[in-house]
Amino acid sequence: MAKLPISELDKIPSFTYDVDKLYQEELKNLNKTIVVLDDDPTGIQTVHGVNVYTKVDLNTLNNAFNDGNKMFFILTNSRAMSAQESMDYHQKATLNVVLAAHQTHHDYLVISRSDSTLRGHYPLETNEIRKEIKFACKNDFDGEIIMPFFLEGGRYTLNNTHYVKEGDYLVPAADTEFAKDKTFGYSSSHLGEWIEEKTNGQYKADDVIYVSLEDLRAGNFDKIESDLLSSKGFNKVVVNAISYDDVKAFCIPFIRALNKNKFFIIRSAAALTKILGGIDDKPLLTKKDLVASNDQVGGVVLVGSHTNKTSQQLEQLKQLKDLDFIEFDVSHVFDKEALTNEVNRVTQQVEADIKANKSVVVYTTRQVLDLKDKSKDEILKVSTDISDAVTSIIANLTTKPRFIIAKGGITSSDVGVKALNVSKAEVLGQVRPGIPVWLTGDDSKFSKMPYIIFPGNVGSVDDLKNIVEELI
Repeated sequence: MAKLPISELDKIPSFTYDVDKLYQEELKNLNKTIVVLDDDPTGIQTVHGVNVYTKVDLNTLNNAFNDGNKMFFILTNSRAMSAQESMDYHQKATLNVVLAAHQTHHDYLVISRSDSTLRGHYPLETNEIRKEIKFACKNDFDGEIIMPFFLEGGRYTLNNTHYVKEGDYLVPAADTEFAKDKTFGYSSSHLGEWIEEKTNGQYKADDVIYVSLEDLRAGNFDKIESDLLSSKGFNKVVVNAISYDDVKAFCIPFIRALNKNKFFIIRSAAALTKILGGIDDKPLLTKKDLVASNDQVGGVVLVGSHTNKTSQQLEQLKQLKDLDFIEFDVSHVFDKEALTNEVNRVTQQVEADIKANKSVVVYTTRQVLDLKDKSKDEILKVSTDISDAVTSIIANLTTKPRFIIAKGGITSSDVGVKALNVSKAEVLGQVRPGIPVWLTGDDSKFSKMPYIIFPGNVGSVDDLKNIVEELI
């Protein structure tokens, strides 16, 4: 499948109606609490003013349903889990969501938020959610909405094919580095064929319902609604989108179908959560929103992701002269004692730096470990062990840094949950498009601290450098 020049997007017919007006009117009819099960902490890339929870006990979820918001997020971090661990987690989480919704008298809609480059435990996670809700409620899902569009990250779905923007071109997702992921790799960019591939032929590409850009932009809501109403047996619905207005347009017939007692689960990237949640736009956060002017300590940047984009951003960051750069040698991961010594070495240097009002960057060795003889679960465990080690640097600090930035999905989740001990956080907004910020809760290691979550596959080559330069 050939890549396309980005100018191809300009050839798509424009809207023939006021999509925002109709969307706002229809949104009033969505009387459900939106529960987002987020497989890493980057799913909040488009929202603000909502809460993120890291626990799924019944008391926490009762509080989440009663927090007064239309939507809340549960950080599952399941992309860092094995398949079995993710299945076990989703069984527990889903059953407690159902029970909490019943106890608090809330109707709900479940979104399984995952990667806009199609990585993650699919279809395992949505299958498990379906199974548990069917068991608990005796009510099966009619279909599953598939919508990986994510504007801020340059992910577009056009003619049922998913693309990743690279420079001035749209590259089919299967031709990118993300499709070569050792744990979550795939070979199909056409989403119907991707579904068929991932479900081992259980759902055929020819049977998938496709919502086209042409129908969305022409306002063919009756046709789209009819297609949604025809869905049964957990059939898949692929939604094309290249703009937020396309997402708004889809929500109009989708809400109408929901209100005719159709039961759907959603597997999407971060764009659909924003639109279904009715989250308005907010200016990007600035230095005055993130750090106190009288702080006399340094900040910490942890770089764990190994995507090409992250490595390029790290190289740009190294142009800043006022930072201390410390390489964390991941080759020690197979020797427990050596790994502990490496953690202690780096932690002591970080502590000394931030006390001296010097910001520090800790980055994992860029050379990729040779894991060709390892299984998928073993590879995932190595990644987790490395992340745990890097995370423990923050956990061991006694001085509260000026700021913390974590680069990479697993890294940022582990820092937030394991090192900062966050059980509930408020999403403040974004410091750059697609780069969210938590405000840690009162019970965290460093309370009321803005924590910047920088996904591994997001941002321009200069974004990390520019953010750090602004904050130091």
